[in-house]
Amino acid sequence: MNKVYADARSALAGLLKDGMIIMAGGFGLCGIPEQLILAIRDAGVKNLTVVSNNAGVDGKGLGILLDSRQVKKMISSYVGENKTFVNQFLAGELEIEFNPQGTLAERIRAGGAGIPAFFTKTGFGTQIAEGKDVREFDGVRYVMERGIVADLSIIHAYMGDSEGNLVYRKTARNFNPPMATAGKVTVAEVEHLVKPGDINPDHIITPGIYVQRIVHVSNAIKHIEQRTVRKREKSPAAIGTGVQA
Repeated sequence: MNKVYADARSALAGLLKDGMIIMAGGFGLCGIPEQLILAIRDAGVKNLTVVSNNAGVDGKGLGILLDSRQVKKMISSYVGENKTFVNQFLAGELEIEFNPQGTLAERIRAGGAGIPAFFTKTGFGTQIAEGKDVREFDGVRYVMERGIVADLSIIHAYMGDSEGNLVYRKTARNFNPPMATAGKVTVAEVEHLVKPGDINPDHIITPGIYVQRIVHVSNAIKHIEQRTVRKREKSPAAIGTGVQA
């Protein structure tokens, strides 16, 4: 079975439809499957429910799909960097299901593990718990949360082989691995594509059994969400020169 496709568009061929649920990996703009997001935009599918920790920023990441108004609902934890998101939400054009970040991560992990629901203390006594099953265990109240399974997961990996075994790097490891397991179909874009056996088995994070399609993206752009630099400290004047730094 050949899992490697020539480009993002062909890797998504036959998978996209209006109203589907899509998981999109990454954390902020780190480790996002940008080429796959662009291919979804170009496909023109609408009324999407997108599961992602963030909603991208204006013009980048999932912000691209918000700009094209292809997203109907976001299931997210943090969306504070996207003005387009805010404007659409306040205008009643976009639904949002907020999740505490740990709860969102566990909902995704549970979906991938075949666990339909679980109980957590997080959110009890807040709006998060409204309308949900609340039970007491050992004198403590817990909120029931449902696992999430997506029609499609799109993820980004640092390295992968043609069998779909994946390795992630640093912050990109956050949401990509659990999302790889929680999609009915998982499509991965990888920066470095190698032959089977070239990856040390101890370094594989997502086994290829979870990945159905792969696209090689050798020139992935690494966007910086917020550039923060330290101010240069003034050096002391050179001794005996009379020169001020």
